[in-house]
Amino acid sequence: MPNGPLTLPARLCLLAWDAARPAAGGTAHRPDLVRAGALVELAQRGLLTDEDGIATPVDLDASAGDAVLDGLLDLVRESCPHSWRTWVKLRARVTFDAAREQLVAEGYLRADKRRVLGMFPSVEYALERLAVVEALREEVRDVLRGEVAEVSGRDAAVVALAAAAGLLPDREVRVHARRLEDLLERAGAAGPGPRRVVREVSTAVTTTTGSAPAPTAGG
Repeated sequence: MPNGPLTLPARLCLLAWDAARPAAGGTAHRPDLVRAGALVELAQRGLLTDEDGIATPVDLDASAGDAVLDGLLDLVRESCPHSWRTWVKLRARVTFDAAREQLVAEGYLRADKRRVLGMFPSVEYALERLAVVEALREEVRDVLRGEVAEVSGRDAAVVALAAAAGLLPDREVRVHARRLEDLLERAGAAGPGPRRVVREVSTAVTTTTGSAPAPTAGG
C-alpha cells in the first residue's frame, strides 16, 4: 500500500475521512475505528497480548516509537484491566485526537483555526493530500478483490477493519466474503493473541456501525 510508514490507526483515520464534510472532522464520529487499528497494531508488534480476553501489556518499559501507539499503550498500562471490545470504545477519542494531530503534523490533514460567532476559537480539519487518500482507498479495494498476492499483516488488518466499519461497498464485501476471511486470518497470523484481537475488535467496530457481521477467522 502507499505510505508504508503510516500506522494502522493513521491509515484508518484517512480512509474514513469524509472529504465532503471537513467541518465535521471527517472521522469525528469514528474514533472507535481508529482505536481498533491501534489495538491491532500493538498486538501485531507484540506490545499487547491477550490474557483470557484481556488486553495486557507485555513489557512495562517497551515502546512502539510512535506517539499515537505509545499513548494508547500507556493508557492501557495505567488503567484497570479491560477486554479488547471495551478498549475499542473506552476513551477512544484520546487515540483519535492524537492520530488526527499526527496527520496534521505530517501534512496529510490541514487544521484551519477560526472563531465561531467571532468569539469562540474553533478548528476545522480537512484533507490536504486527497490524491494520497484516494490511492490508499484504491489499494484497499485491490487487496479485497485479491489483486494483491502478497499481503502484509498490517494491510490485511486495514481491509478487514475497513470492511467491518462499513467503509467498503456492501456488494463487494458480500462478493469477496471468503477473501475477507483470509485477510482476517492473515491479520492475526502472528499468533493466537493477535488472531483473537483482530476478531474481537472487528466485531466491536461492526457492532458500533450496525453493519452486517464481519467474517470471523478460525483460531
